[in-house]
Amino acid sequence: QVQVVESGGGLMQPGGSLTLSCVASGNIFGMVAMGWYRQAPGKERELVAAINRGGGTDYKDSVKGRFTISRDYDMHTVYLQMNSLKPEDTAVYYCNARDVRGDYWGKGTLVTVSS
Repeated sequence: QVQVVESGGGLMQPGGSLTLSCVASGNIFGMVAMGWYRQAPGKERELVAAINRGGGTDYKDSVKGRFTISRDYDMHTVYLQMNSLKPEDTAVYYCNARDVRGDYWGKGTLVTVSS
């Protein structure tokens, strides 16, 4: 059993910053990558940022230069530093952990960007 738990969401004004955290625990075998996805109301879930075991990263074009994904050395904790937040960043943010056996998802944390 693998558990994935996100934290750090909340309400922020445009231009502000938030940091999301995600911890994966349990019977993890060979973590391959961790990432952040988001789903806005009425839209499909989309990749925001991901980081692999080697430290390589991938970002959605609209967050490049504003968001930074990082991880702890053991690859069981991942962070998403979000700067210069925009109203269009409002969504439920989900953490994904991928090991050699499959994908595991958290329940999500809501980020609302509004004045």
